[in-house]
Amino acid sequence: MGLRFQVEIKESQEELEKAVKHATTASSKERLQMLFWLKSGQLQSRQALAERLGRDQATITRWVRKYKDGGRDRLLEVKHAPGKVPIVSGETLERLKQRLEEPQGFNSSGQIQRWLVVEFGLDIAYKTVYELVRYRMRAKLKVPRPQSLKQHPLSQSHFKKNFP
Repeated sequence: MGLRFQVEIKESQEELEKAVKHATTASSKERLQMLFWLKSGQLQSRQALAERLGRDQATITRWVRKYKDGGRDRLLEVKHAPGKVPIVSGETLERLKQRLEEPQGFNSSGQIQRWLVVEFGLDIAYKTVYELVRYRMRAKLKVPRPQSLKQHPLSQSHFKKNFP
């Protein structure tokens, strides 16, 4: 025979009902629903809760333990993995932004890659540099189209004026 299933719920039934209605995620809604059913007396056992929620009894036990340890906030807490630390950040990123805003700027991602090696000692793959500049910083490297040196400047303005 297992341990008795007893939970002391601090919130009122009305509070829990309102919280269930205003829950933003499905996981928080089902956890609040469990508390509501226990508080209202609709369900009394771990097995009945597990069947109604479509979860394992061990999950119900884990949720109840979280609630007992830290209350409603701990029960609804969602943990996220910290993720990888960016290669280019802080001062390096700021200097790169400033350099991209300058008129001479960079002509290619390869040039940016070489600049990062010389200035900061960061040997970063070309693809990583391109994705950082193009997608994360939303910058485009603009290179003017080549013009003929033999072209006369007045003929160009005349063409622009008279072209239909």
